Amino acid sequence: MDSTIPHASNTNNCSPSVEIIHGERIGEVKRVTKETNVNVKINLDGNAVAENSTGIPFLDHMLDQLASHGLFDIHVKATGDVHIDDHHTNEDVALSIGTALLQALGDRKGINRFGDFSAPLDEALVHVALDLSGRPHLSYDLCIPTERVGSYDTQLVEHFFQSLVNTSGMTLHIRQLAGKNSHHIIEATFKAFARALRQATEYDPRRRGSVPSSKGVLSRT
Repeated sequence: MDSTIPHASNTNNCSPSVEIIHGERIGEVKRVTKETNVNVKINLDGNAVAENSTGIPFLDHMLDQLASHGLFDIHVKATGDVHIDDHHTNEDVALSIGTALLQALGDRKGINRFGDFSAPLDEALVHVALDLSGRPHLSYDLCIPTERVGSYDTQLVEHFFQSLVNTSGMTLHIRQLAGKNSHHIIEATFKAFARALRQATEYDPRRRGSVPSSKGVLSRT
């Protein structure tokens, strides 16, 4: 009697593959006050297209870094009372980007949620860690040696990230590990933030669309 046991067909043993299809994640915000008029559109699944015009050249340069290193499409058009100073426009652009990010993330199913990156720029080195937790918090530890870069008030860097955190529901930690040049420190910060945000917003295929939380939900409440 033949004791050979025939091998089962591979097609019978294989589980069907599960393909999770995600659509584009886009947020679009219009914010109008007596001080500013801001339009923001962000695509988290973009191709690093940057079209930014805020009336603040250095801020435009930093938003370009956010698009380039995050691989996001970012369109920002803003007018504001920059004849007074850049404060209101800087703030409202950040508030609008945070709101657009909140929209684009939706229920946050399937994302990595956490992001961590250290970016060097010549002598400067800045570390950013973030959590798309739904809970706004900023820990900010930059020592920028000059009051201005060009015409941009360097105090506005912290205010930009605080405003973005407030509306996006993000926990964000920024630490300067090295740096003497103000431009380098700020630009390294935006690059590290972009890379960390890209990491956090990308999909984890092992999650199969589940929310990355033991509570089963990520929200601002």
